[in-house]
Amino acid sequence: MTILTRLAPVALLLAASPALAEMPKGISHFTLENGLEAVVIEDHRAPVVVQMLWYRIGSADEQPGKSGIAHYLEHLMFKGTDKLGPGELSKTVTANGGRDNAFTSYDFTTYFQRIASDRLPLIMEMEADRMANLKIGEDDWQAERQVVLEERSQRTDSDPGAQFSEERSAVQFYNHPYGRPVIGWRQEMEGLTREDAIAWYDAHYAPNAAVLVIAGDVTPDQVRELAEEYYGPVPPKPDATRKPRPQEPIQRSPRRMERVDARVAQPVMIRTVIAPERNRGEQQTAAALTVMADLLAGSAQTSVLARDLVLTGKALYVNASYDGFSVDPTTFGISMVPAPGVSNAEAEAALDAALAKFLSDGPDPAQLERVKTRIRAARIYAQDSAHGRAYDYGQGLATGLTVEDVNDWPDILAAVTPEDIRAAAKLVLESKGSVTGWLLPPPDAQVEAGAQPVPAAPQPVSADAANPGEAE
Repeated sequence: MTILTRLAPVALLLAASPALAEMPKGISHFTLENGLEAVVIEDHRAPVVVQMLWYRIGSADEQPGKSGIAHYLEHLMFKGTDKLGPGELSKTVTANGGRDNAFTSYDFTTYFQRIASDRLPLIMEMEADRMANLKIGEDDWQAERQVVLEERSQRTDSDPGAQFSEERSAVQFYNHPYGRPVIGWRQEMEGLTREDAIAWYDAHYAPNAAVLVIAGDVTPDQVRELAEEYYGPVPPKPDATRKPRPQEPIQRSPRRMERVDARVAQPVMIRTVIAPERNRGEQQTAAALTVMADLLAGSAQTSVLARDLVLTGKALYVNASYDGFSVDPTTFGISMVPAPGVSNAEAEAALDAALAKFLSDGPDPAQLERVKTRIRAARIYAQDSAHGRAYDYGQGLATGLTVEDVNDWPDILAAVTPEDIRAAAKLVLESKGSVTGWLLPPPDAQVEAGAQPVPAAPQPVSADAANPGEAE
C-alpha cells in the first residue's frame, strides 16, 4: 500500500490538432444508478485486465487531529468482510496469477488489481464486497496502526529528505490541509482508533463517491453488465461527497526555511510556488505550466536551467516540476544542487538570474516546439500501458476533471504558445507565494563531489510504492 511523484513530422501533428472533446477509440464512459462513475479502456492485445477503484476522498479531507486516517483505513480495507477473511482478497488475486495494491494521496484513495481478463467477475465481486461490507476486527486495528507507524518511521522519520519535504509543505500551506503529511503526524496517528476508521469508512466509502476504471481485454457491454451486477446493488450515501476544505489565504511575502541534518552529504535547494491546478474545462494554464517545467529543466543538455547553471559549472543538478492533478491549488517546483566550490548564496543568485532572464526573454520558439514534440512522444509511449491509461482517467476524474478533459489534454498541451509560456512564467516566477528551502549538511561537513537525490514533492502513500511519492 502506498502513500503518494521524443520528431519533425510529429510537430505537424501538434500544429493541426483535431477538434476537442471527441471520445478516443476504445474509451467508454457511463454512470450507474447509484452514482458510480465508470470508464472502460479497451485493449485486446493481451488477455489481461486492470481494475482501479478511485474514491474521491484523501488525506486533505481529514478532520484536524485525525491526520493519517485515510491511509490507515486503506490498510484496514484488506482485513476482510463477512465473505472474505483477513488478507483473502490479496491471496485470491495472487493465486489467480494477478497482483493488487492500494495507495492514498491528498485527494483520493485507490485500490487496484491486475489479473487475467476472465477473472474480472471475481475481482469485481470482491472489490464491491469490501465497498459495502468491510469488517474491522478487534484484533486487527491496533496491529495495523503499528504497521502504519512503522511505515512512517522507515519512510519519513529515518529520511532527512522526506522530513524536509514534510516541513516545507507545512511552511507552504499554513491553513490548507495540503500542509499535513498524507501518512499523518506521528502523535495523531498514535491516537487513531477502530471507531475512527469505521467512521471514516461509513462516511466516505460509497459508489457515488467513487470512480471505477477498467482497462484491458474487455468490452464496454461486458463491463457495464458486470458493474451493474456487482456494484449496482451497493446503495449510495447522500453525504459521501467531498466537503469544502479550508483554503489558503493569499501569501503576501516569500518564505524561507532551512533544515540542517548530519545525514545530508551536500546542500539541496527546493523552491515551491503556489500554482493553479487543472480545472474542469479550464486546463490551458496548467498545460503552459507543464510545458514550462520541461523547458526549464526537461533536458540535461538543452533546457534553460541546465544550460545556464549545470553547463556553466554553477550547479550539479537542476529540476523543475509541476503536477496539475489536484483538487485545490498545487505548487510549481524548482530544485538545485550547487556545484562544489559554489556557495549556496552564489548558486541561488545564479538560479534567480536565469529565471529572470527567462521571464524577460520568453521561450525560444524552436525549443518550445521541440519540447512539445518530446512531451507528445512521451505521452504516446505512456498510452501503450493499460495501467497507465487507467491511472490518467482515474486520477483525472478523482480530482474533479471530466472524461472529456482527460481526452482533450494532449491537444491542449500541443496548443501551448510562447505567449502562454510568458503568462505562466509571470504567474509563478513573480509570485510572492513561494517557499525557498535549503536542506543542508552541518557547517563543518565535507561536501561530496557527487549529487545526491533531491527530496521529492509530497504526493500519495502506497502499498508497494508503485507510484513515486505514495505511502504504504
